[in-house]
Amino acid sequence: MANISASKLTEGNSVHIRGKLAFAVLARLIQGEELAASDQRKEMNGMNPIGKPHVTATIVNAEVQFADPNNPTLEELFVSERRYSSLKNPDSGPNYSIDSRTSNLPIIAIPSATGDGTYDQDESGRELAQGLDVTLVLRVYKPKSYNNRGLALDQVIVHEEPRYYNAGVINQAELAARGIVLNGAPRPIRATPVGNAAEAPAGTKVEDGLSFPAPQPTNATVQDPAQTTVAQPTATAPPVAVAVPAAAAVPASAQEETMEAKLARLEAENASLKDSVSPVGAPVATSSRNGGPAPQAGITYQG
Repeated sequence: MANISASKLTEGNSVHIRGKLAFAVLARLIQGEELAASDQRKEMNGMNPIGKPHVTATIVNAEVQFADPNNPTLEELFVSERRYSSLKNPDSGPNYSIDSRTSNLPIIAIPSATGDGTYDQDESGRELAQGLDVTLVLRVYKPKSYNNRGLALDQVIVHEEPRYYNAGVINQAELAARGIVLNGAPRPIRATPVGNAAEAPAGTKVEDGLSFPAPQPTNATVQDPAQTTVAQPTATAPPVAVAVPAAAAVPASAQEETMEAKLARLEAENASLKDSVSPVGAPVATSSRNGGPAPQAGITYQG
């Protein structure tokens, strides 16, 4: 149970607490829809929602690094008292978690590649992996609207060669075993979703991220071939005009043809077909055995 009040803390003082990283979001702010979902989970678990963009970190086997073990500060004792045991993972020792409301990401320091014991700032933009030996550097601050003091996560010190959260990242060791070596460490790339139909080219529709030709409306007007312009090929040679035959003209009288006139015209056309050459011909003058005209070979009309 906590014995030290946050109101007794001194603004600007720092506390170092070391442990194994269990979970962290440090390379970006938790905000927007992610923040709303996070706050909802906290409320369901009986915790206070954060309500503002923040970063978060949880370490296990957490131990405060006292600047003077014989004379710990109030701030160090305050943080030490707020460690807790995990019900889900009771073997993880004392746990410590912080949700740091901020507009700036914490500085992440990693051991220098020179091996001289110094540290470099990690600017990879990648999330640290679970299990890393880290120290969280906390700073006391006074919120504008509260009398109590708060804690901000200013820095994360990594005490070993950094490893990163590799969801969706290829296994370089496996590729190297097959003779494929990548230059530099690969980083996941966030896919850009296809825009809505308004952003697609004209004449297309978007379905499940793919573009397809859009169907024409059923009442679309069919253009007269005589008025159709044929697109020219985009070649370096001079364009060649393509002539499109015009539709046959329809006599004005045909548009006003009566039923009687139409019937007479069809009968005349039928009679002319009976006298055509093939496959139907007119009766020949040669007499048959019974005195009648002999039918022509093939299909004939009997007059």
